Amino acid sequence: MAPAAAAADRDAGYRASGDGLSAVVRYTEYGVPHIVAKDYAGLGFGTGWAQAADQVCVLADGFLTVRGERSRYLGAAGAPDGSLSSARTNLASDLYFRGVREAGTVERLLAAPAPAGPGREVRELMRGWAAGYNAWLKRNKVTDPACAGAGWVRPVTALDVARRHFALAVLAGEGGAVDAVTDARPPGAASVAPADPDRTAKAARALTPAGSTDMGSNAVAFSGATTRTGRGLLLGNPHYPWHGGRRFWQVQQTIPGVLNTSGATLLGGVVVTIGFTEKVAWSHTVATGVPFSLRQLTLDPADPTVYLVDGRPERMTRRTVTVPVKDGAPVTRTQWWTRYGPVVTALGSAPLPWSAAAAYALSDPNTGNLRLPDTGLGFARARSTAGMLAVLRRVQGLPWVNTIAADAAGHTLFTQSQVLPRITDELAERCSTPLGRVVYPASGLAVLDGSRAACSPGSDPDAVQPGVFGPSRMPVLRDAPYAANSNDSAWLANADRPLTGYERVFGTVATERSLRTRGGIEDVSALAARGGLTVADLQRHQFANRATAGTLAAADAAKACPAVLPDAPEACAVLGRWDRTMRTSSRGALLFDRFWRRFAAGTASAGAPVWRVPFSAADPVRTPHTLNTASPAFGKALGDAVAELRAAGIPLDAPLGDHQYVVRGGKRIPVPGGTEALGVWNMTVPVWNAGAGGYTEVRHGTSHVQAVGWNGGRCPVARTLLTYSQSSNPLSPHYRDQTELYAAGRWVTARFCERDILADPHLRVVRVHG
Repeated sequence: MAPAAAAADRDAGYRASGDGLSAVVRYTEYGVPHIVAKDYAGLGFGTGWAQAADQVCVLADGFLTVRGERSRYLGAAGAPDGSLSSARTNLASDLYFRGVREAGTVERLLAAPAPAGPGREVRELMRGWAAGYNAWLKRNKVTDPACAGAGWVRPVTALDVARRHFALAVLAGEGGAVDAVTDARPPGAASVAPADPDRTAKAARALTPAGSTDMGSNAVAFSGATTRTGRGLLLGNPHYPWHGGRRFWQVQQTIPGVLNTSGATLLGGVVVTIGFTEKVAWSHTVATGVPFSLRQLTLDPADPTVYLVDGRPERMTRRTVTVPVKDGAPVTRTQWWTRYGPVVTALGSAPLPWSAAAAYALSDPNTGNLRLPDTGLGFARARSTAGMLAVLRRVQGLPWVNTIAADAAGHTLFTQSQVLPRITDELAERCSTPLGRVVYPASGLAVLDGSRAACSPGSDPDAVQPGVFGPSRMPVLRDAPYAANSNDSAWLANADRPLTGYERVFGTVATERSLRTRGGIEDVSALAARGGLTVADLQRHQFANRATAGTLAAADAAKACPAVLPDAPEACAVLGRWDRTMRTSSRGALLFDRFWRRFAAGTASAGAPVWRVPFSAADPVRTPHTLNTASPAFGKALGDAVAELRAAGIPLDAPLGDHQYVVRGGKRIPVPGGTEALGVWNMTVPVWNAGAGGYTEVRHGTSHVQAVGWNGGRCPVARTLLTYSQSSNPLSPHYRDQTELYAAGRWVTARFCERDILADPHLRVVRVHG
């Protein structure tokens, strides 16, 4: 039987029947669904139905991806949205995901008994989700212009839902190297240059989850010792794409007497990913752990598709994949796989040449991890931060995030519990290749000698799968007055209780922190010291929009400005008057932002320091500091920023919101916040279009925000905000409503308890069934 036919047969075994499944979906203001069902399959059914109603086009596009059918419907040269892999073209995406499909990778994971594989409840949720999505398609007309009438909007199977979860699990490993996997070819006769260590280390840092250009997050938990009620508080602020398949979607999921949780899930998800219950609240931040490693293979001189392990030859496995292409002939390519994983010929922009003597294989333990939804389900049933930690230790399903949590009893938790290859510093010292001896200390990515079986990671006795760290080896901080993370390593989750002793693959210790981390620690530690905190304090902190770079550098820049811009006194005055925030009303924020981008890039390219006082591990929150205005990049960056704004007709003191905005339904909506480089907690990564008046769209940034606490009653005190709103459909009433709230710094009062749901004057009840 041909591989494609075999894959189709396997799919048939996972058809989603909606017979007998039902749920009640109660919509409150801003289109937030509260789904009630009698069992997990019914809960999945209601969730799939409601997600389809809001996001059918984005979901359908993602299912095209994981089925390997983008080229068939959209053409080989088109580009995916990047939400489920790094593939640059539809063809590369299809070659990878069709290969996963034909290899039966996800089916094997589904067949594994828990805890190695997903539990029965998650399988039922996936079955129900697919049935609910299909039932919505059958009974509703697609109105979203993005896919109305498109032939690729089709029913899905429970296996498709599982494949989407697999894609998220490997996003920072195999999924981040799709082009390198599908482009790999055995060498010809020509010689090739070896891999460059410095370039490879730089690429590795950029490819790790915390170095991603479209994901990040902040979160802070405060203990009862710092709060007015003596109970915990949590502020979660993930930074995710505003467009495409990695958007969050708000929901409350309830099985009476069994489960009741509220928050958000990524599109296609079957459980709440970030959220809260009656007793506990949690969020995630993208972690610094490197979830993959490389093996440098020693090849048989007579055959570059044979590699040696302990002197014995092993032939690479050929994975030949054929992709149907719209208006063209099918494309067939071969991928090369080893005992360690696929052969890759690049790491981001850094070549990893496949020569006659050596090749590189990527090893990603998350290819054995389909436990992400079990983790979210476990959190939904936990009653405390201790219970959440127990879930993480039992399930071990988080591929690339930290967890920060607080509970109603006043406890806090930070932990970097993620699925990481068991790369100890001792193993790296013993088994790194010459390339690895440079790359591992610089980035945490191990490049190990693949010719020695003894160089494979061993197993921890408390790990649920071979070759990964067990939970006893992971950084954990419990019951600190505050526990915070802004995508730096675990070291300064609390500056007064630094975490050390973990392996380099988890992240660094005693190294310079980002401006966002530094500003966040300054602010949350001051809040904790002040005490008496409430949910309202979390809300104010989220929208303070303080630019840490401005606090540190604006006064120095304004003081040095007249000497480098004698003909632009207005610019110097604007910098001096700027309030050091990225609020939409802030005047001078745009000028500083455009200057700072240039200055940071200019000093980096010239090898000059940004700051005159260097970093000190003894004072990591306050160093480095004092702007290096003597750098030649300073005057050039400031002058170029002034010239750019003037050429665009933008006043130097224009309010930020006049020129940092999005357009929804023909309406311009100002957007607050700033970039990682500025060190703003409320991150906004906008798209610059000077001809259209400034920053005219948001690429990624603050997404689903939640501020949660407890006051002794049965209902948590929660405020939420989905910055880009619940639906991508421009015809939906929930296409821009929360975006307008975000512009005004307003929040949604979460309706968690039954009385609050029923009291909503906008309540709309929909009974859905198969």
